Amino acid sequence: MTQATGYVRVSTPGQAVEGVSVEMQEAKIRQWAALNDAELVGLHVDEGLSGKNTVRPGLQEALLEVKKHKGALVVYSLSRLSRSTRDTLELADRLEKVGADLVVLQEKVDTTTPSGRMVFRMLAAMNEFEREQLAERTSQAMQHMKAQGRRVGNIPHGYRLAKDEKYIEPDANEQEVLRLVAELRREGWTLQAISAELAKRGTFNRAGRPYNAKSIRSMVLAA
Repeated sequence: MTQATGYVRVSTPGQAVEGVSVEMQEAKIRQWAALNDAELVGLHVDEGLSGKNTVRPGLQEALLEVKKHKGALVVYSLSRLSRSTRDTLELADRLEKVGADLVVLQEKVDTTTPSGRMVFRMLAAMNEFEREQLAERTSQAMQHMKAQGRRVGNIPHGYRLAKDEKYIEPDANEQEVLRLVAELRREGWTLQAISAELAKRGTFNRAGRPYNAKSIRSMVLAA
């Protein structure tokens, strides 16, 4: 009987809604084992972890188990294994070197055959291409919003949320703090000295606390 190790990953709570929940992936892997007369010796899970790299406890445990039993590593889809072509191919090479195979259910990949290995490499490349395109579209959207003065992420120091809650506008008080910090730095003041001076003047941040050296350094770098 073939021995197999299952690996499951979800990076966000929303993936459970999208149909790739831990329970669904586990069920698919168990179903595959039953249909293929394989003994599922272990099933390892990573929750809340990205697939951008392989530094994941559940994945490392699964790889060690596969190396021990020399069976097959079974995953629901390539994206659950990794979103990097290089990492995915390296994982496949590691499995091959220890006499183990890789089975990907959704893409129907099985590295026990030459054609399966070829399809695997093609799908891994497509998987990374999709991730890079998503990152590029996100970056372009954020740049467009910034160009329009629309809010993107945290509001930078010196600005505040406008009344429509969509755009940001200069904050007179924080702009004055920025001006003073820049002036004192030009005069050679240290970050700690500027922090003490702001506190002496009764100037505090949005949370009502004194500006520390770290926050002042962020202002200087952003200027």
